[in-house]
Amino acid sequence: MTGEAQILAIVGSAFVGVFGLLVGSFLNVVIYRVPNGMSVVSPPSACPGCGSGIKGYDNVPVFSWLALRGKCRSCRESISARYPLVEAGVGVFFALVAVWWWAVSTSSIPTGSTIAGNVLALVAFLWLAGVSVALALIDLDTHKLPNVIVLPSYFVGGALLTTAGILNNADVDALIRAAVGLTVMWVAYFLMAMLYPGGMGFGDVKLAGVLGLYLGFVGWGALVVGAFAAFFFGGIYAIALVILKKAGRKSGIPFGPWMLVGAWAGIFVGNALWTSYLSLLGVA
Repeated sequence: MTGEAQILAIVGSAFVGVFGLLVGSFLNVVIYRVPNGMSVVSPPSACPGCGSGIKGYDNVPVFSWLALRGKCRSCRESISARYPLVEAGVGVFFALVAVWWWAVSTSSIPTGSTIAGNVLALVAFLWLAGVSVALALIDLDTHKLPNVIVLPSYFVGGALLTTAGILNNADVDALIRAAVGLTVMWVAYFLMAMLYPGGMGFGDVKLAGVLGLYLGFVGWGALVVGAFAAFFFGGIYAIALVILKKAGRKSGIPFGPWMLVGAWAGIFVGNALWTSYLSLLGVA
């Protein structure tokens, strides 16, 4: 990557990160309202204590919370630190996704790729990033993965990645991998849900298809690593809870967050890890 390209990547990633702050503010609304069956667009945001509407100048991601010292301007009731943490976390997450995609698009995307194709692919992964944050926190809070978030991701992700693959010199291999990933992960989780209904819910099954779509698009290594990493991270979490006596061996834990963490591990480093593993075996 040339010096000019590096500067462009840094500036672009910073811009995407700022956009992520705004998305994080909206996701706070989604995380609270969707599980409660509320609209995410109306009524406008208000203080849960006094009901006062939140003014635009008090709704600037992160900075407003800091300026107000974590309290409502009207009634001084405390505002959870989770709100600015989600906003800042999504901003950083979006910036990391942008950095990763620019690195990928300059090294492994087929010759003849277009700016439009690369941008659409980036938008697809930013969509997944936003959805990941919302679903992980909702699952931790309610042990549910709402259909209203999961199911549209099949259409949005499929449409964006398919169009990006076509524009990027008809990258048929990526599209085939995406279809295989979606199918294999959905079927695998469906079988696990049928064989062990107490340990795997159908929300996990639906989410598995979405994650398989994205992992397959990135590569076979990403698909393999991302699929198994979910059980690795989830297992560590479960063992930690048992050791800390926060749960028993038969306690149910939300698995969606670990599916998402595992998938992003596969997306970011799966191909490199898989290549290294095959090299150790002498087959790569």
